Amino acid sequence: MGTKGPEWDARQVRRLRRYLGLSQAELARELGVRQQTVSDWETARYRPRGASARLLTLVAERAGFPYRADAAYDGERDSP
Repeated sequence: MGTKGPEWDARQVRRLRRYLGLSQAELARELGVRQQTVSDWETARYRPRGASARLLTLVAERAGFPYRADAAYDGERDSP
């Protein structure tokens, strides 16, 4: 059995998207989901699960994004 990936929460999804310099619609296209889905993740209405969570992890790893809870991204800006 494989190891379990990171748990993606609203803040981490938003951080990843901003780190990549993408809009919600652009990230949605990259992941093959609707823009509303990305919005729902970022507002904590839903959490990415299954294949979506694995895709986020792959995108994060390829981009060098520190998504783990113990690796904070210092460039975070919570303003729009």
